[in-house]
Amino acid sequence: MASTADEPEQPLDRGEQPPSVDPSITPSAPRRQESGLSAGQPRRKGGRRRSDNPHVQRRPTHRKNSTGPRRRELLQALGIFQRATPDQLWKLTRPANQHDKLTRDNLLDLEDHHLVRIELVREDQRQVWVLTKRGHGEAKKLLEPKGIRVSALREEKYDPDTGELLGTSYDDHAAAVTTTAAELHRAGIGHRLGFQTEIGHRLGNGYVQRADLVVRAPEAGVPVMLLEIDRRSEDAHDLVHKLRRYWQWGRLLAPDADKHTVDLARSRPDAIEHIDHEQRLWRRMYPPTGREGLVPVAFVFADTTDTKVANTVAVLEEAGRRYWAPRRYDTLYPKAVTARDYRQAVPVVVTTLEQLQEHGADAAVWRRLGRTGEQTLTAALDNPDGHALYRDQEARADAEDKQRRAAQREAERPVCTWCGRKFTDERWEEITVHRTAVRAGDKSVCGPCHADDVAREEAAAEAGRLEAAAPPEPEEDPESGRGRGWFRRRP
Repeated sequence: MASTADEPEQPLDRGEQPPSVDPSITPSAPRRQESGLSAGQPRRKGGRRRSDNPHVQRRPTHRKNSTGPRRRELLQALGIFQRATPDQLWKLTRPANQHDKLTRDNLLDLEDHHLVRIELVREDQRQVWVLTKRGHGEAKKLLEPKGIRVSALREEKYDPDTGELLGTSYDDHAAAVTTTAAELHRAGIGHRLGFQTEIGHRLGNGYVQRADLVVRAPEAGVPVMLLEIDRRSEDAHDLVHKLRRYWQWGRLLAPDADKHTVDLARSRPDAIEHIDHEQRLWRRMYPPTGREGLVPVAFVFADTTDTKVANTVAVLEEAGRRYWAPRRYDTLYPKAVTARDYRQAVPVVVTTLEQLQEHGADAAVWRRLGRTGEQTLTAALDNPDGHALYRDQEARADAEDKQRRAAQREAERPVCTWCGRKFTDERWEEITVHRTAVRAGDKSVCGPCHADDVAREEAAAEAGRLEAAAPPEPEEDPESGRGRGWFRRRP
């Protein structure tokens, strides 16, 4: 019987409480509650959730074991790229892991130490993390001794009227730049410390062309490469102007170039093409590319269609041909040498961010301007028809030319009219050089026959000389016999 307000409620013995009989009422909880299951609640698979008790912050227990290397990696990545999602940081730090859960746990640990914070949550529910002032100082200590520029601090600024956090927009272009670097690192092309963003390249007129991303990956065969990330927010001809400025910057002389080189470049504008790259400005900023030509440039297209990409690449190929196309070598054998001179060209490769994410940056997803088909990055940057082929073709053509000249000379070699033997080189030179023509004698005979002629002539001359030098014999007196008898007349 139900108790009234006047009668005090009697406590029930929980050990003897019968279950409810009303079918519309959920049966009471069993006598012994299992851990994590409240009374009247059906069994749920998958374990407890954080929403079961929103007042208690459940943190992964292994987060407390966050190691120094993981902490350092995240601070370095955020110091370089300023803002990043856990997915991007995972690929920039520990791409060998299967997912970004460990990265998210380490970010929460850094957040507890007031080194990072969540700046905003994107529409896809991905959090964008940035460094706090304290974390920015820690990142400086890790990056500046290595000569790496640290990105600017993202300060927390609030609207004085509404109290909303200002400057929290994360534009798609910045996200695409970080994602491109993450995909390159994931494929083994570049280390996180080998990336730099917004690097300026000052031209002679003072204009600064900033590269969205610079990667240095010598271990992957890419010592340096400049990347421009385009979400088709720029006209195709604007990209041609960027390519022209990179080409112009690559031709600038270094401030410490020798005086002879500077004077030569000033007197002859085209002389820069014959000046070694070691005397140019770009070699003061970047290492040798390992290939002929200027610093390579890559255009990565994101969030666009294949048709737009194809149209843009067609404009780059046609309008930018002067900057990326190789030239013919100035050689004595133009028909035999088909190699191209890439020394003054900017190698340009193109791809899409979607291809990098789907197939990987180390796959055949790069296309070199002037070529058909897609290749791996190193294959696209190589010049199989460049200087190496030129040396081979030049040497082969020179050897063939020497053989042809030798055969032609043998065909023109004179033949002796006496003995029928061919002239030696010395005898041929005697009859062709003017200063020895006097002693060449008969030019129709070979050297040995000419020597015989000379010997005969010398012998005849010697005989004549001896004959001329001999004294004359005395003449006989007809009366010399008289007076030799017994009877001699006396006078």
